[in-house]
Amino acid sequence: MDFFKHYPRKKIDLATIEEHYKLGNYQELYHFIQEALKTGVIIPIKSSGSNGKKPALYKTYRIQVTIENEATLREELLYLIHPKLKNDYYLTHLTQYSNDREAILKLSSFFQTKSSDLEHPTAINERSFQIWQQEKFLLEEGNRLLKNVGLSMTDLNVYETAEPLAYFSACKETPQNILIIENKDTFYSLRKYLIEGHKEILGCRISTLIYGGGKKGVKGFQHFHASVEPYLLHQDNRFYYFGDLDYEGIIIYESLCAHFYCEPLVSAYEAMLQKAANLPLPKTKEKQNRHEQGVFFSYFNEVSAMKAILENEYYIPQEILTMEDF
Repeated sequence: MDFFKHYPRKKIDLATIEEHYKLGNYQELYHFIQEALKTGVIIPIKSSGSNGKKPALYKTYRIQVTIENEATLREELLYLIHPKLKNDYYLTHLTQYSNDREAILKLSSFFQTKSSDLEHPTAINERSFQIWQQEKFLLEEGNRLLKNVGLSMTDLNVYETAEPLAYFSACKETPQNILIIENKDTFYSLRKYLIEGHKEILGCRISTLIYGGGKKGVKGFQHFHASVEPYLLHQDNRFYYFGDLDYEGIIIYESLCAHFYCEPLVSAYEAMLQKAANLPLPKTKEKQNRHEQGVFFSYFNEVSAMKAILENEYYIPQEILTMEDF
């Protein structure tokens, strides 16, 4: 049962046990699990449910390995672990150390033999693989494990990454105007519009389009400098935003502004209002966050028509405008 003793987590699923022990058939797996249950090495987590087979087994188990080598583990923590790793927590939680031991020893070994690698900042998943040979380990277990030994992500000199920004530039001259588009269809339509040789979008000269991607795209702009080519970083470039006219679209814009300065493309929203004047509009989605801060509306001379649409539970999708309207 050494596998359970050194397994780095408190819980283990049936598939992991089956994969490790490579038992010949299901009956052998069943008898193996029954033996482990009898000896108290594992106990079933009943809320995980049955695997649906006969005889049935639970899908997940809690490891209950008793420590037979406390003195050895204590000595390891006191004398063999790298001094950068604090041992206070694990000296009083030896059972947890027994579960985390493999991961802790890998972290200790990294500090002992490859600490120079920490001089260079590295993406979280890359550092995770360097240390544990598991690219997701740091995100899944890292904060807990690092806290236990008095470290943080900062000590590993890692940086977060976001989904790469998708953008299209008709030219790379600077300074230039850049338009961030909330939705994919409008991004592709406007890209086609610029490729066809048009220079202006609703009266504003635009050289680059960036696909914003809605709420999930906001994080990408926090890493803007690492995501784009140098010409898009020119200090005199001007950024505009164009999205849906609904509470969610406005809050996406205001969230973006908290990290990245841009202005609404006023002419685009005015064109949306004008085209929507004689059309039946869709109802606002339920449970939308409606706590906009007023930043968006501050760019418009007249906001009553927009607010009336929103307050009456309607919205205007940016897709209301097509290439013929630009």
